Amino acid sequence: MPDFHAEPYLYLAGLTHKAALIAWGGFYFRVRSRKNGDEWKLVDDSDLDHVHPPRRESIGARSEPFGKARVEVFDASGRLAGCAETTATNHAWVTGLAPDTEYTYRVLVNGEEWAAGERRDWTVDADGQGLKLCGRTYDNRFRTHPHPDVRAPLTFAVIGDFGIGVRKPSTPSRCQREVAAALDRAVGERSVRLLLTTGDNIYAGKTLFGIPLGATGDEDDDWFFTFYQPYRYVINRIPVYPAVGNHDTGETEASDDRQQLIDNFFLNERFSGEESAGRSSIGPGLMYRFRYGADVEFICVDTSRRSMLFGERFFEHQNHASFLDASFPEPAAGAPSAGPWRIPFTHHPPFCAGPQHSNSKSMIQHLLPMFARSGVRAVFSGHEHNFQHSRFGGIDYFISGAGGKVRLEPPSDFDAAHTTCWAAAGHFLIVDVDAGRMVVTALGTLGPGGEMDELATFDTDGRPAPSRFIIDRQ
Repeated sequence: MPDFHAEPYLYLAGLTHKAALIAWGGFYFRVRSRKNGDEWKLVDDSDLDHVHPPRRESIGARSEPFGKARVEVFDASGRLAGCAETTATNHAWVTGLAPDTEYTYRVLVNGEEWAAGERRDWTVDADGQGLKLCGRTYDNRFRTHPHPDVRAPLTFAVIGDFGIGVRKPSTPSRCQREVAAALDRAVGERSVRLLLTTGDNIYAGKTLFGIPLGATGDEDDDWFFTFYQPYRYVINRIPVYPAVGNHDTGETEASDDRQQLIDNFFLNERFSGEESAGRSSIGPGLMYRFRYGADVEFICVDTSRRSMLFGERFFEHQNHASFLDASFPEPAAGAPSAGPWRIPFTHHPPFCAGPQHSNSKSMIQHLLPMFARSGVRAVFSGHEHNFQHSRFGGIDYFISGAGGKVRLEPPSDFDAAHTTCWAAAGHFLIVDVDAGRMVVTALGTLGPGGEMDELATFDTDGRPAPSRFIIDRQ
């Protein structure tokens, strides 16, 4: 009979200037042999009734509690700054925190610290693949957002189309493990405060004649190799703000993963209460916006649709008209033109040179006028599995869609997409922004010595091009 191993995980699921949403959970594995080398198999959600005690789900907002829990948050002096207790969930908001302040935290479940000590991480090497002790422990710390009225610089990261998983060895076109390692390094060395995703957070694991056979993202176990393990030591330190991609919905796959997306990103706990204030619009689709200090506002626009063949894109639905008008307002007469940076992030890009996707007519028709009237200067998207930079109408458009899967064929529709440069390589973006300037840097996988390397990009004639882009306020 196989043994079971339970590997615990921690997650900074949400953050504001005065509160933190801290979550915990885990995944179960069958260990088939301990004598001739461990053989590890992730337990499917449908088989969790065989673990002890039996479960339905193991992680996420709706997972049944592991026991009586207490979340403790400490300030720099080690003083208890806030705490929360629960017996009903595996997450809790800790409130009463100070803005722009660093804290550490721990979670106690049934009196024992959750995920303490050296952890086992999924490793693929010459000895095989499985959970192995790799010398890492959780560094559970975070810094609250600044007060919405206070000006503060920000460094954030952008990653897209990453959810292919790290269960098997990487290939030139599948490099989520390597990009995740570089992101982990950047979060620590560049003081990254939050992570935006440009969608396609989860892909189908296998397909037959284009039909997904499993691992579409609609169960917790689908999220182990694609999210919780690759970004394990990132998501316990900074919050993740997701956009919805076509692979996260019923648009491309046979199964709609939206409810699981809501569950594992704790979207209801974070944004459903914001609808009355005009800061979110949920159903159909997912729209939300949030401030970081006085100078930056992010707007998530859902560009997906219900199915591949039918229906408008969700941002075109009348339910979201008031949200979009409030998010991208026309300057009031006599008001200063320079408000906060408004930074939209989406899955589908307005401009795309290929090789598989092209410009989005509906986005160009409906969204670009809103961007222009409200002073948007930069837009971040994914969908195409490469890096592209376009400039049109005074706005810089970035495609960051190779966080896991890379499309190696070169694009060609440069003129139609207003392309300045591109790259076919795994990457993510680091963005430094203050009141007057934004600097966007494309970073690739780590160099041979573990150093962070800027992405090698090319202009439309194939010549080396910059990987750093400076955008000044007008």
